[in-house]
Amino acid sequence: MEQRTLISSDRGATRDVSVVGLGTWQLGADWGDVTEADARAVLAASVDAGVTFIDTADVYGDGRSEQVVGRFAAEHPGLTVATKMGRRQEQVPENYTLDNFRSWTDRSRRNLGVDTLDLVQLHCPPTAVVEADRVYDDLDTLVSEGVIAAYGLSVETCDQALAAIARPHVATIQIILNAFRLKPLDEVLPAAQAAGVGIIARVPLASGLLSGKYDESTTFAPDDHRSFNRDGSAFDVGETFSGVDFATGVQAAREFSALVDSVGPTGLSPAEVALAWVWQQPGVTTVIPGARSAQQARANAAAGDADPLAPAFLDGVRDLYDRFFREAVHGRW
Repeated sequence: MEQRTLISSDRGATRDVSVVGLGTWQLGADWGDVTEADARAVLAASVDAGVTFIDTADVYGDGRSEQVVGRFAAEHPGLTVATKMGRRQEQVPENYTLDNFRSWTDRSRRNLGVDTLDLVQLHCPPTAVVEADRVYDDLDTLVSEGVIAAYGLSVETCDQALAAIARPHVATIQIILNAFRLKPLDEVLPAAQAAGVGIIARVPLASGLLSGKYDESTTFAPDDHRSFNRDGSAFDVGETFSGVDFATGVQAAREFSALVDSVGPTGLSPAEVALAWVWQQPGVTTVIPGARSAQQARANAAAGDADPLAPAFLDGVRDLYDRFFREAVHGRW
C-alpha cells in the first residue's frame, strides 16, 4: 500500500504511514461488545493487508483500546500509533494545562507500553484552546522532554484546522472528511499541503451511511452513538453520520452506490470506493476507517489499492453533495 509522510522532519520525528489506516474507537467496546480476541483479529488483518497506522484515544473504553493496541504494536515493530487526549476531564480551557498534559500522556504511555508516544492529538478541544499560545508552548515542552515525538489536533471545524495549521510545530490535523462532507477540500487540504502538515481523515463512511447497507428502517443498539447522539446531546453531532440527517443520508447513499455502479471502479464495494475517494484527495495523508471484524478490516485495506477514480465519478460526488448536503452542513463545520 502507498505510504505518505504524516509527520515531516521539521515538525517531529519523520513518519510515513499507509494511505489507509485503522481507527480503533470501536475496539474500546464503548458501543457494542468487542472481545480482545476480536480486536486483535482486526488489528492483525489490517497489518497483514498493509496498514501501518493505528489511531486510538485515551477515552476509548477508558484506556482499553490503547492497552489492546499497545500489546499488539509491541509484537509488530514499525507501526505508527497515534493517540488523543483532552476528554478525560470537562472540555473547558482551564483544564488544558501542562500538569494535565503530563498526567494524560503518562497514562497513555503506560497503556501503550512505550516511553515516547509517536503522536498525541488534542481530542477536539474548544476553539479557545486551539487559539491559545500557552497550549502549544506546553506541547512543545512535552516534545523537548521526550514524552511525545510529535503533536497534532483532532478538530471539528475547518476554522479550527486552519488556526492549528498556522502553528509552526503542529504535525497533523485530524478532521472529518468524506463524500458527504466536502468543506475541508476548499481551504484546509491546500493549507496543510503548503505547510507540510499531515491530514488524518476520520468518519470516512459517514458512520456507515456510505456503505450503502442502511435504509430508513435501520436501527442501532441503544449504546451506539448512531442511536444516542443523533441530536448532538452527547458530543458534536458532526461525529454521528457526519452531521447529516439520517433519512437524507440514506437517500444520498443510494445514489452514491448507483454512481459506483455506473462510473466507479469494478470489483470494489461502495464502502471501499468511498475510502478510496478520501485518500485520493490531494493533501490527505491517511484515512482511518474503523472495523469490527477481520473481514471488514481487509476490505478497508483493499481500498488502498484502488486505481485513480474517474473524473465522472468525482463530479458525481460533488453533485450529490450540492444537492443533498451543502445547504445543511457546509456552513456548520
